[in-house]
Amino acid sequence: MRRTLKGRGCLGVLVVAALVLAGCTTTGGGTAFGGKRNCTTVTMAVSPEKLALLTELAATFNKDKIDGKCVDVRVAKTSSGAGATLLTEGWPDEPANGPKPVVWSPAASSWGAVVNQRLSDKGQAAIVPTDAKPFMLTPLTIAMPRPMAQALGWPNTPIGYSDLLALANDPKGWAGKGHPEWGPFKLGKTNPNFSTSALSATIAQYYAAVGKVRDLSLEDVNNPQVESAQRGVESAVVHYGDTTLTFLNNLYRADSRGVGLTYVSAVAVEEKSVIDYNTGNPDGILDPGERPRPPRIPLVAIYPKEGTLFSDNPLFILNAPWVSPVQRKAAQAFEAFVQRPENQRKVLRFGFRPGNPSVPVAAPINAANGVDPGQPQTTLGLPTPQVLVRLVEKWGELRKGARVLLVMDVSGSMGDDAGNGDTKLELAKRAAITALDQFKSDDLVGLRIFSTQIRAQEPKDYIDLVPVGPISADREQLVHSIDALAPTNGTPLYTAASAAFDDMKQAFDPARINAVLLLTDGQNEDPRNEDLDGLVRRLRSGSEGASSGGNTVRLFTIAYGRDADLAVLKRMAEATNGASYDAHDPTTINQVFTAVVSNF
Repeated sequence: MRRTLKGRGCLGVLVVAALVLAGCTTTGGGTAFGGKRNCTTVTMAVSPEKLALLTELAATFNKDKIDGKCVDVRVAKTSSGAGATLLTEGWPDEPANGPKPVVWSPAASSWGAVVNQRLSDKGQAAIVPTDAKPFMLTPLTIAMPRPMAQALGWPNTPIGYSDLLALANDPKGWAGKGHPEWGPFKLGKTNPNFSTSALSATIAQYYAAVGKVRDLSLEDVNNPQVESAQRGVESAVVHYGDTTLTFLNNLYRADSRGVGLTYVSAVAVEEKSVIDYNTGNPDGILDPGERPRPPRIPLVAIYPKEGTLFSDNPLFILNAPWVSPVQRKAAQAFEAFVQRPENQRKVLRFGFRPGNPSVPVAAPINAANGVDPGQPQTTLGLPTPQVLVRLVEKWGELRKGARVLLVMDVSGSMGDDAGNGDTKLELAKRAAITALDQFKSDDLVGLRIFSTQIRAQEPKDYIDLVPVGPISADREQLVHSIDALAPTNGTPLYTAASAAFDDMKQAFDPARINAVLLLTDGQNEDPRNEDLDGLVRRLRSGSEGASSGGNTVRLFTIAYGRDADLAVLKRMAEATNGASYDAHDPTTINQVFTAVVSNF
């Protein structure tokens, strides 16, 4: 399974896919139907999970005319959190951002409320409508390996966040349920700044803590007892991420080696992802030649007894100054088109429930795939925009702390031109400095650089410029040290990765997410250490051997520039149940760095 950014991103990150044109031919500033007449262009920014389906529907829609005129619906993928940030900023006219959208379709309506509230806080008018119809639906679930769910009483006993909190706070962990071999309870969660499932899970956790199903208030969010409950849940997190697919891909690989039950106990994911995993396609994307293989141990979807939320995938026709009346009318015609029953039935192919209530739920939404079409029994109310924004802010204060070593390649090739007048190292330095803002004040962060014979008087190929310590005290030193980096010799990649992993493991902090973030623009150039297989075995042994006790350091790698070996870096990261990221285009390093740091 590939693990690159793949257009999945984080707050402030936009990875734009190629525009999809179907049925029309581009001519100058617009499009022409059959090369004869200009078309009305409707640009759409949609979350990745529905890109393929909306592309297919747009291709069919574009073949017809609206009031005798052709329409060209163009579909580009934009993560929900990224789109929210861009709209809050007025969708800046920069090539990397793509064109301003007429239609924005995040995974859930909650993102629209977030945008409107942020605009209101800036004294600006709302641009996201509040009455959009659902395009397709999928409820948030707690996905658990079947044996673990059974140990909690599934399917006969309702399970919820209160049960997870009790298990997370039990020092005996799974031993208290008769399974000491599973170690402590481990929760997989994503970052609500970037991920819809994480935003929904955070909302659900707060509702569970106050015993409500609607009307969550700011007083509830700021209640000290509620805060304590949230800290308890977050304490069980193995690491955060920009996407739940990181966890599902890692779990799938661990399952294939027979160690899936010691990687993660539960992951907050949408029902659609449970179906994908159980059918052998954990990231929902089949690469050319890839054949799905069901896992040894399937997941089951737990619909929390306290209630849950749906991702409703609205098509927001924006009330923005750049949307013309003609575009609005064309967008409304497309919205009506996708609501037709024959088009709504197509969403089932992708593991979603139809948004049109007249279309019944059918396979693959069934027990054979670990899900229940009769659930959830309770749907939670969406909090007010003010509460939503405060929830995300509060999560940043209460999330599990991190202990991270930044390991940066300063080999000679980092001085190469990145293609825009800057060197690769200059771009990487700016990205790393920006990414420091994502850490909270009590996170522990250090900086190590590596290159062959970086100090002639010492045999080591790396230097600790800033030891791992509180970023609140070391931020200025980190910024100064990063800003002063300069390119030097070769790339002792394997030695640098092994040493960083070993050092972080030796000083492991069980109360924190322990991780190494390694960036390199090249391949291993150290003839003294060319044993990649040995390194992977060492990393995997150190990860799996500690899994039952939770003493795990994860390696996250960035393949930076066209000469970086993504396949090697992927093997290294996956050996520790981390993730690798693709920044072969150096100009994307800022977005990629932000996505990587979202794991902590």
